[in-house]
Amino acid sequence: MKQHTVIDSPYGPLTLVADDGVLCGLYMVGQRHRPPEETFGERDDTPFGEVADQLKTYFEGELKEFTLELRMSGTPFQRSVWDQLRQIPYGETRSYGELAEALGNAGASRAVGLANGKNPIGIIVPCHRVVGANGSLTGYGGGLDRKQRLLDFESGTALF
Repeated sequence: MKQHTVIDSPYGPLTLVADDGVLCGLYMVGQRHRPPEETFGERDDTPFGEVADQLKTYFEGELKEFTLELRMSGTPFQRSVWDQLRQIPYGETRSYGELAEALGNAGASRAVGLANGKNPIGIIVPCHRVVGANGSLTGYGGGLDRKQRLLDFESGTALF
């Protein structure tokens, strides 16, 4: 049974979606690959207390690593990419090629990019920490402006 809520953030409203009480989605306004609203279930703030608390602490600059149970639906390859995203430390970046190499397939950087773009739990599963081979910002479902702001925030070069 799915439920959702909407919380405020420095990046605008975030829609949180849970399946049987386990976080399965975090979506920004205008996000690419955002599922239709009708798939989010009824509005209910009950299952989101810990998620909201950890996000608040993250946005305050005090939380560097999320410790939440997640339920991510995707192909085995997508899930392996999303697992790699969770290994990127706070304040650091990796290139799509580096992620492909970590998965044992150096030629799969484009596939890594596609999987990265379909990450259903942005921020918590930090797809914003993936950049081009030369360090350039490339693609972000939440928009490049948000990606830059998240990276600046985590590097300590900007505050909200």
